[in-house]
Amino acid sequence: METEAIAASTVQKAASVVGPVILLGPPGAGKGTQAIRISQRFGIPQISTGDLLRDNISRGTELGKQAQEIMERGELVPDELVCRMVASRLTQADCARGFILDGFPRTVKQAEWLDKHLAENHCFENEDGSRRLVVIRFTVEYNQLLQRLTGRRTCPTCGRIYNIHTQPPRLDGICDIDGSVLVTRKDDREDVIIARLKTYESQTLPLVSYYAQRNRLKDIDGAGDVDRVTVEAFKAIEDGNSL
Repeated sequence: METEAIAASTVQKAASVVGPVILLGPPGAGKGTQAIRISQRFGIPQISTGDLLRDNISRGTELGKQAQEIMERGELVPDELVCRMVASRLTQADCARGFILDGFPRTVKQAEWLDKHLAENHCFENEDGSRRLVVIRFTVEYNQLLQRLTGRRTCPTCGRIYNIHTQPPRLDGICDIDGSVLVTRKDDREDVIIARLKTYESQTLPLVSYYAQRNRLKDIDGAGDVDRVTVEAFKAIEDGNSL
C-alpha cells in the first residue's frame, strides 16, 4: 500500500468537514472496499439503503412497517419511502461532517430529491453558496467484472471472501482460516451476474449523465491495484466538487 499517501494527516482529515460522498459503479467494481477505507480515513459513516431498510424493519419503525408490507407483497420499496429513511438517517450526529452514500441515489429522481434536500437544509454550504458534493464512479471493464464476480468464493463459516483468479485460498476450494469448503453464492452465478450488470447499466447511465452535466462526476479506473484506487479516491474527496 502507498502507506504515506494513505496514512498522512488522517487525524486532521477526520476533523474536517467532508460533505456527501456518492459512490457509483457496477457490482464488483470495489465500492465496498473503497467505502470502508474512505470511512476510516475521513471519519464519516457509510450509509447503505439496504442496511437502512433492514434496520427500520428490525426496529419496527413506522417506515419499516410500511416497507415490510410492500416487500411482502413482492413489490419494490418506492422512492418516497426510501428517501424518507435517508432523510431521517442524515439527521443523526455522525453525519454532521459528511457521509458516504452506498446504493443511493439509484435514479435521477432520487438524485434530484437529494439535491433539493441538501439545499433546503443548507447542508455543507461553502461561503460562496456552493455546496460540497463528491460523486465518484469506479469504472471496470466488463470482462474483468465477470472474472471478479464469477471467481468469488465465500467461506460459509467465517464469511471470508476469496477469488479463484486474483486471491485464491492456499488449498483449492478450502478456507485458509477454518478449513471449511468454500461455496459460490447464488448472486455470483454467471447468469445472475449478467442480469445484474445489465440492470445497473440501464438504471445508472442516466444518473451518470445527471452528475456529469453538473460537473460533479469524477471517474476513477477501478481496475488494477486497490491501493492506487484508494489514493485517487482520497484525492477526489480532498479536492472536492463545490457546486
